[in-house]
Order: sequence, then C-alpha cells, then structure tokens
Amino acid sequence: MRLVVLHRGILPPNAESIERLADTVYATEEELPLLLPGADVLLCWHSITSAVAAAWPGDPAQAPRWVHVAAAGVDPFLFPALVADPDVVLTNSRGVYDQAIAEYVLGLILALAKDFPGTWEHQRRREWRPRDSERIGGRTALVWGTGPIGRAIARMLRAVGMRVSGVGRTAREDDPDFGTVHEGASMRGALADADYLVLAAPLTPATRCMLDASVLAAMKPGARLVNIGRGGLVDEEALCKHLADGRLAGAALDVFAQEPLPAASPRWDMPGVIVSPHTAGEVTGWRADLADLFLDNLRRRREGRPLRNVVDKDKGYVRAVGS
Repeated sequence: MRLVVLHRGILPPNAESIERLADTVYATEEELPLLLPGADVLLCWHSITSAVAAAWPGDPAQAPRWVHVAAAGVDPFLFPALVADPDVVLTNSRGVYDQAIAEYVLGLILALAKDFPGTWEHQRRREWRPRDSERIGGRTALVWGTGPIGRAIARMLRAVGMRVSGVGRTAREDDPDFGTVHEGASMRGALADADYLVLAAPLTPATRCMLDASVLAAMKPGARLVNIGRGGLVDEEALCKHLADGRLAGAALDVFAQEPLPAASPRWDMPGVIVSPHTAGEVTGWRADLADLFLDNLRRRREGRPLRNVVDKDKGYVRAVGS
C-alpha cells in the first residue's frame, strides 16, 4: 500500500508506526503533483489547502482510493473529480476536536461578556477602571450546526446555565442536547431572541454564506457572534458593517474566508471583536489524537474492515443520526 502524506513541515507524531503499515512518502504542496499519481492513500496532514485539487490526477486510475483529512472540515477536498469518483473514499477526523472546541467557545463567550480584552488593555495601560460586566447564566445561545462539535458546545453552555437551542437540517422538539432544533429556513424567531449565535456548521455548498446580510439583520440588537466553523459561512463584509454601526455588540472569530487574516483587515482593531488564528481545537496532544485516529483507520483498511468517519461527499460531512 503506497501512502502519500501531505504536510507543511510538521509530520504525524506516530510516523514510524504509520511507516510500518504502508510504503510512506512525504510531500509538500509543491511536491504533491509528482508524488500523488499512483498512490493508494493520501493523508492530508495539512488540511487547509487547495493543493490536492490542483494535483489530482486526470486519469482516475492514478488517483488514490482513500483520502483522509486530519481535520473535521473537508471543504477544500470537495472538488468535482474527487466527489464524482465513487471509488474514492473520503474520511475526516470527526470526534477529535469536540470537547476542546466546546471549552474554547465557552471561554470566548465569557471573554465577551466580561470584556476581558478591555481589562487586559487597561492593565497594559496601568489604568484602574472598575466597570460592570454581564452574566451568561440565563442568556440565550443559538448553535448553528448540530453535529458532534455543536452538541459538545450545547452541553457545555447548558452546564453554565445558558438557554440553548440549535439550527439543523430538520426541526424537532425533543433533541437530547439542544431541546429544540430549528430548521434553517424557519429559525428567524430564534435568531431574534439569541444573545449569542455560535456557528459550528461545516462549509458546504448549502451552508456557504449562510449568515448573509439578511440573516445578520434578523439577529437581536446587541447580540454577539462566535464563529468556530469556517469563515465562508459568513458574509464578512456585511458582518463588519453590523459590527461597525453597533447593531451587534461584538464577535469572536476563529476562522476567516482568507487565512491568515490579512494585516490590513479592519477586524483586528474593531471594538468588541476577538480574533484568534484558527486554533479553537488545538490543545495539548491534539496532533497525537489525530495521528492515532488515522492509524486506526489505516489498520482497518489493511484488514478490510469499515473505515471510521466516512464523509458523504454529496453532503460534505459524516452523516449521523441527529446531525
């Protein structure tokens, strides 16, 4: 079995274990067009990239039969040649990031409610400026995306006394984590009541720019946005306008349509905005967890057993009950 590992200078921590199971070669984005043809498996250890689409062999017989993404989101890999080939299996790292991202979201909501950035700025200036902050207990959070990450977020926010509901593919009233789940086209009422909107949906053709100017306008005045999904979920120009005119009280943004976020972006300096560099799920040991998941799937592949986290390439995510 010939395995190509796409990387950007950092290799999986269990590389030796992987190499014992497959004939492994390592490729940078520049090397991928030469090394990908004829490979059986592609491990995308570096996952925010357009290099795979650019390097994908024109001859389907030369394309890998299995592509594994060391991330939860697979939007860069949903290009036509891969999606259309029924013999190519796409898997992701669903389940690795759930609790870490839920903790990160709670931290961001607390930081916004307590204005920790303002406190740190006053400290930097040596200014003693007492002021009131907000409680989060009893506040309403709407989580858009009801997969494993969204569910972990819902459980975390409920644990600190927030009122939580979700937005998913189908409406329901008895969800074990969200209680009420609103269908996307009919969630305007819930949006108007939400103090916090958390985006945790995958980026697919159906969700791209789902938070457009009209949806932003339907948000509760003074609400705040937390985005740990993908930057492409949001009309970023419209978001900046709503933040600048004060209709939204703030935002915590971990993901952007263009990453790294350009230094000239106004979001760096907007009052009430927290910018982080796509690190919501990156906690101590996260690379080892990603590598262990792939190693388990590699063993399954060798033994002819079903793979974990097979992505529905038409939907753009791993299908599961309640997602």
